[in-house]
Amino acid sequence: MTIERYLRLIAGSFILISVALAHFHHPYWLFFTAFVGLNLFQSGITNWCPMVWILEKLGVPHQK
Repeated sequence: MTIERYLRLIAGSFILISVALAHFHHPYWLFFTAFVGLNLFQSGITNWCPMVWILEKLGVPHQK
């Protein structure tokens, strides 16, 4: 798998997990959902994402 696919899987998982935690545990978990959404928004504008940087350091290949 490539960085782009991992990034989508990780972001989607973070959002689903934080929404479930907000529902079952405490609504403050929605701040984490907002953080992930804000990070996706800024990465669309700046073309830089911290998770991509982490995945690159782990050796995950880019899409060819």
